[in-house]
Amino acid sequence: MRTQLRVCVGLIFLSVSVFAKQATPPAGSAQSSASVPTAAPSSTDHRVWLDVVVTDKSGNAVPGLGQQDFTLLDDKQPRTIASFQATDATSRATDPALRVIYVIDAVNTGIQAVTYQRMQLSKFLRQDGGHLALPSSLVIFTDTSTSVQPTTTRDGNSLADSLDSNAPGLRVLTRSGGFYGAEERRSLSLRAIDGLARYEATRPGRKMLIWLSPGWPMLSGPNVQLTAKNEQWLFQTIVTLSGELREARITLYSIDPLGMSDAGGFQTFYYESFLKGVPSYKKVENGNLALQVLAAQSGGRVLNSSNDIVKEIANCLEDAKAFYTISFDSPPADHPDEYHDLEVKVDKPGLKARTRTGYYAQPYASSGR
Repeated sequence: MRTQLRVCVGLIFLSVSVFAKQATPPAGSAQSSASVPTAAPSSTDHRVWLDVVVTDKSGNAVPGLGQQDFTLLDDKQPRTIASFQATDATSRATDPALRVIYVIDAVNTGIQAVTYQRMQLSKFLRQDGGHLALPSSLVIFTDTSTSVQPTTTRDGNSLADSLDSNAPGLRVLTRSGGFYGAEERRSLSLRAIDGLARYEATRPGRKMLIWLSPGWPMLSGPNVQLTAKNEQWLFQTIVTLSGELREARITLYSIDPLGMSDAGGFQTFYYESFLKGVPSYKKVENGNLALQVLAAQSGGRVLNSSNDIVKEIANCLEDAKAFYTISFDSPPADHPDEYHDLEVKVDKPGLKARTRTGYYAQPYASSGR
């Protein structure tokens, strides 16, 4: 793996090829080159971990709940909660494992919007004298590299200085590059999120990944036809990304820097057509890999109706004030990549739980039950 170190106002960014070299996807597709595990998990690899945020009717995170208040449904069947941990403002102060990662997306965002989102993020980081509540880091995603700051800090001024001194520059790709340009932007984006998930899987704790972008092209519609080979690549990419994000404990948040410029448009809410989990390659569509879909399915949020990015970031970070980590043992799957819907319910009126909406189970390598 080739790495390049670059010093930026006291912080180090790692421009790293975090993407494994894989077979080329079929012609005409823009699938991620993420690999798919071929070995079936053993009976010791079947525990599923979930980070759960519980909110009241006003959207505030609710602390103080116990394991007895939760019911976990896997394909509508109750599962025994194997472990339970509550995190609130007190315990979080002594637990450095919760981190925030901000992604500046210069691939899918025009130069004016990139400039605006950088200014807004810098403004957020410098609030309260630059004292951040959570350890944070930056990722700058361009069509030529993905620069990752490997260390985290609570020094918002230092992060803002690094951000201000690292303008992404002009892109080779543009939003008006036609279908093939859109396809290439989506391919780059999927490779970036795949690489970040792989990288973060090696680091402990929960991560809140806040992606500042209107999202990559969905490439879905009545005139878009997929071949069987394209469908299989799409499905395997969905399975891989779903597993990688879950195992890395990444909750993804999508903030559209175009805000009111995009609000009310068809594309703004089109992603909602693809939120349902995909059980097989025969049911897959390009839209199932949209940024907003991945965010919602990870238990995160999609914020796309405001120009106030500072406020939108603060809304995302409300989820860090109190959350619950639970685990359960999934049953052996009848076949590889068996999709399971997930739902967590709270036995208290007026409260709603938000977590990952599903996972892909695998057969045990040697099932003893």
